[in-house]
Amino acid sequence: MPFEQPGMSFPGSAFYYLDDIPPEPFPGEDAIHSDAENPTAAADFETARPFKLAGTARDQVRAQQCLAMAVYYEAGAEAEAGQRAVAQVVLNRVRHAAYPNTVCGVVFQGSERSTGCQFSFTCDGSMRRQPARFWFNRASSIARQALNGATYAPVGLSTHYHTTDIHPYWASSLQSMSTIGAHRFYRWRGVAGYAAAFGDVYVGGEPAAASHKASYKAPPAPDPAVPPAAAVLQTAAITDSTDQVPAHDTGPDLSGTAASSSSLLPQSSAVKPQYRNSGRWIAKP
Repeated sequence: MPFEQPGMSFPGSAFYYLDDIPPEPFPGEDAIHSDAENPTAAADFETARPFKLAGTARDQVRAQQCLAMAVYYEAGAEAEAGQRAVAQVVLNRVRHAAYPNTVCGVVFQGSERSTGCQFSFTCDGSMRRQPARFWFNRASSIARQALNGATYAPVGLSTHYHTTDIHPYWASSLQSMSTIGAHRFYRWRGVAGYAAAFGDVYVGGEPAAASHKASYKAPPAPDPAVPPAAAVLQTAAITDSTDQVPAHDTGPDLSGTAASSSSLLPQSSAVKPQYRNSGRWIAKP
């Protein structure tokens, strides 16, 4: 070696002949790998179909507001990729038979409880913070594109995610899809995670863009660690179309914007009689 020859070395010169150490991934990032290491990965990867917004003008305004809130509070500080990934998970759930088939129904599922809400911002007081106008408008743009057919392929048919600084009990039970921004994304294993389970057609019927009252009654969301039974996947999804009066969090103040005028979001003082059984499991398919 050159550093072993007289006149060709100096104290510490051997350091410059050491092999470089491969860089470690940053916290929250997966190491780069080839799909050849897992031949089934590419074959099993399915992407979501473009979402088609439907329903009344009120439904469309509410869907836009709820999805924008989810993107803002869950990934507002992330790059565009992280925000699109969160929006895709919400819309994947809207199409899945185990979840409500409205955007607001998915976003605010479980918000009547202090724990157990599906998106933590709906029950931890985060919505009491006034959103920053610039960043909320950015989240609204992402939501609007997703509701009008834009899909985000890297998360596929993911229905779950968590931040990279935690490891929930259910993570090892699901199929890991990708890590994007500050979140790691998963889909269910087996039939519940394949395209056949995402057959619900969106027809509108959006509830209010607000957390549920504490007295709101609805079946709990499925346990992530336990894939829904085949019988559940074959029934119609839960339809949550009641006009809920906000219990405490009324969402961001969006007055002054044409797309979210308060006149388009009427509130009711009681659940309409024809909707009192909404949210209950169907006794017989």
